[in-house]
Amino acid sequence: MSTSSSSFPSSASSPPSSSSSSPSSVWLVAYMKLKFFTRIRRFLRSKAPHKRNRAASDHHAAEKPRIIDAVVDDDEEEKKDTDKSMVLQKSVKRLHFGTWEEKEMAAEQIQRLARDDVSAKKLIAELGVIPVLVSMVAADESGRRRAAIKALLELANGTYTNKALIVDAGLYTKLPKNIEEIDESTRQEFAELISSLCSLANTQSCPSSYEIISFLISILESKKSSIETKEVSLGALYKLSIVLENAGALISNGVVQTLLMLSLEKQLSEKALAILGHLVVTLMGKKAMEENQMVPERLIEIFTWEEKSKCQELSVYILMILAHQSSTQRAKMARAGIVPVLVKVSLLGSPLAQKRATKLLQWFKDERQAKMGPHSGPQTGRISIGSPCNPREAEEGKKMMKNLVKQSLYKNLEMITQRAASPSSSNLKSFAISTSSKSLPY
Repeated sequence: MSTSSSSFPSSASSPPSSSSSSPSSVWLVAYMKLKFFTRIRRFLRSKAPHKRNRAASDHHAAEKPRIIDAVVDDDEEEKKDTDKSMVLQKSVKRLHFGTWEEKEMAAEQIQRLARDDVSAKKLIAELGVIPVLVSMVAADESGRRRAAIKALLELANGTYTNKALIVDAGLYTKLPKNIEEIDESTRQEFAELISSLCSLANTQSCPSSYEIISFLISILESKKSSIETKEVSLGALYKLSIVLENAGALISNGVVQTLLMLSLEKQLSEKALAILGHLVVTLMGKKAMEENQMVPERLIEIFTWEEKSKCQELSVYILMILAHQSSTQRAKMARAGIVPVLVKVSLLGSPLAQKRATKLLQWFKDERQAKMGPHSGPQTGRISIGSPCNPREAEEGKKMMKNLVKQSLYKNLEMITQRAASPSSSNLKSFAISTSSKSLPY
């Protein structure tokens, strides 16, 4: 490995463009270079293979061609490792001390190294490249910014430590303030990087911040954002909504209104409804949906999507929580025409949607029966056919017929709900998040 170590420039090499500064800064840069090259040299030495010596010492092997082939393979592997090490050395050096153009080229090279060699991700992060890449995210030049985002995305994939380092380097403070100024490809790469980092949402390393949520919502509300970019952004919000402590930050940023608008887009509806399902079990989320003008009409409209059974299940789930122990919400849903739609879903929907729709129908039936009260038949005497009747008797007869019609309707509704409740349906996990949903059976 003497050839590799000799290729390193000495600490006395010409300083970067900051050489015109004070002597103390020159010595500081020289010290940083020396420390950096020392770490690179240590890495190269640790990578030096000794397989050739082991193969040559095995002179008792019976088949000499195999030994020769092993030596050749080891030589090729050693050459590849040396080449990668030299490329990594040059890339990290350019990223730390090069010009902006050299930094961009170095970021692209680091992206390829991290993608091709998973084991190198940790080493690249240890060489201090993440803070430099994060600083490049705020660059005005789009090519430089995209190169940094792609490199950070490759470094973050599959490594918890690198994700935490990216967050600690202040990536969220470098997010663009105006989403409309970013082109679509960069916007999607930003969303993918944030979605990858949001997997830390259930840990203390990644607290929910205003910058992340505001940036994702601006992507969802932008007319220039593609469906694919919105899907990635919804995935990031889904990861954040899993943690109930993030509900306040999400709701205060107006995410409920945005999600309800996206829920009618069939490609995005399932993810949008899943996030609403996480939020509705919180007090703030339930209140925000109760006060929204699009509820319950928009959710009832989703009931008619027979080809989207998952969307039906999620929309019924949300309305069950809103209707539970709330006569006001049930009256609002009844005025919106929910009962006929629920009857249809209870007969033709998926097994889970049938169970939820049947239970919700039962609440409406019980409430109507409670308003009607016990009925033991007409209390007046029977009127014989052809007997004269005064206006008072005629009015009582009309009331009696109305009551009989109501009883018949309720009896038919009860038969429909009993028929729809199939015992073969799969059980669902009971709610155990908020007090308003703990008693719900589905």
